Amino acid sequence: MKIIETKIQGALVLEPRVWRDSRGYFFESFSEREFCAAVGHVNFVQDNESMSQRGVIRGLHYQRPPFAQAKLLRCVRGAVLDVAVDIRHGSPTFGQYVAVELTEENHRQFYIERGFAHGFAVLSDVAVFQYKCDEYYHPEAEAGISIADASLGIDWQVHLEEAILSEKDMHHPLLCDAPIDFVYNEREGGSV
Repeated sequence: MKIIETKIQGALVLEPRVWRDSRGYFFESFSEREFCAAVGHVNFVQDNESMSQRGVIRGLHYQRPPFAQAKLLRCVRGAVLDVAVDIRHGSPTFGQYVAVELTEENHRQFYIERGFAHGFAVLSDVAVFQYKCDEYYHPEAEAGISIADASLGIDWQVHLEEAILSEKDMHHPLLCDAPIDFVYNEREGGSV
């Protein structure tokens, strides 16, 4: 597995080794031993999958502490633009984002630590998206940031006026109006 660092600490792109031949391809989508050696120990407890059509944007979601989630994300069918926004107050990259194209062809995965808001836009006709979480889903801890927050400057590669959103995702606050749920710990390089 190749680890590609991004401009934001705590957001990493993972590129698996893929073996191809006349039959197709094979790769290990997850090896705890290899992941822990490259990234550190993360105890994933829940796998999720969604299917969406072109133009759907899901996000920007996170769970508030004490139920915050680290995530390992991938697209198994189609293509998505996957986005993570640093919402750790005091972080040198607070309010900045990383966008990664995840596709069924590139097999890339995106790992984000706790302290990020996450979302994705579907770029293909259909996308099947899977992700691992290190905390269970807690509906009472759901939170989000508006995908249309101009201060973030995200190019979703989908026109926002044509985007397909859930009712919930239409009403998330701007980052400047969101509660302070994560505080950056400079010594540990993460959130508390």
